[in-house]
Amino acid sequence: MGVNSEAEAPSSITDRVDRWLQLRPLAWASLVANGVLVVTGGAVRLTASGLGCPTWPRCTSTSLAPQHGAMDIHSVIEFSNRMLTFVLAAIAIATFIAAWRTGRRDLRRITLLMGLGIPAQAVIGGITVLTDLNPWVVSFHLLCSLAIIGLSVVLLDRIDHPEPTIARGPVVGLAWATFAAAWLVLYLGTVVTGSGPHAGDLKSKRNGLDPLQVSQLHADVVFLFVGLTIGLLFAAVATHASAQARTAVVVLLGLEVSQGAIGFVQYFTGLPVVLVGFHMLGAALISASVTWVLLSVRSPRETARQRVSSGSSATVTNNSDR
Repeated sequence: MGVNSEAEAPSSITDRVDRWLQLRPLAWASLVANGVLVVTGGAVRLTASGLGCPTWPRCTSTSLAPQHGAMDIHSVIEFSNRMLTFVLAAIAIATFIAAWRTGRRDLRRITLLMGLGIPAQAVIGGITVLTDLNPWVVSFHLLCSLAIIGLSVVLLDRIDHPEPTIARGPVVGLAWATFAAAWLVLYLGTVVTGSGPHAGDLKSKRNGLDPLQVSQLHADVVFLFVGLTIGLLFAAVATHASAQARTAVVVLLGLEVSQGAIGFVQYFTGLPVVLVGFHMLGAALISASVTWVLLSVRSPRETARQRVSSGSSATVTNNSDR
């Protein structure tokens, strides 16, 4: 019995490692976790807890965690958000190991970039605190998270398609224009936030821009973004793009309409924190969705059903020729 147990132990450990290091679930975990980071980061700012830990990398000048006697809700919220970095780091490391085990260079490169984004986020967050929540640094902090979300979507797409076929033409160009407009919208959204009341701390400075003017600019670019998406949908239908591509564009358009509605309501109701929080969640979903759209249009996939249908059509054609 003892010999059998010793013989089975290595196999059991290997099975356990294989069970935990599944690349697809880890890629999804990275996508979700970084989306959660966007929302919790928003909670830090919207509750004025950005300086709940007034220094970095420690929470206080003498402690890594909030001191018990001086602990308040703001320090708890900020410190909890910092601790999420370790969860993200663990997921990123596991994802990279799982990608390495596949032997594929493309997956290794993507997961390496995603992994490097986590310490980069931590450093940017530290600079944010050390500069007393400089709105331009806060902006970059959010954009970095949104970029990692986009990379997570690329990873999920590439897992099943190691050698994607790259399409060209005006529809692909329109997809790229939509992608660029999305990121311009996301960036201007952070600029609007930097001019508004939710600074992350009651004493933090704003970027000095006129909230009304930058909000108008943001809205103008949103209209451009929506128009490009509608145009892309018509182009996808007209060119008989794949069902996946059409679905991706429809999902993106739905998110844009929802985001636009939330944006207008929050602007005319004095920026209530709940709506601003949902708006930040929407930004994360937009980053993921517009990446999915670009991948679906730029690298069209033929589904198994389409292949069967194409094969059946070819058979019918061959039989009719006879």
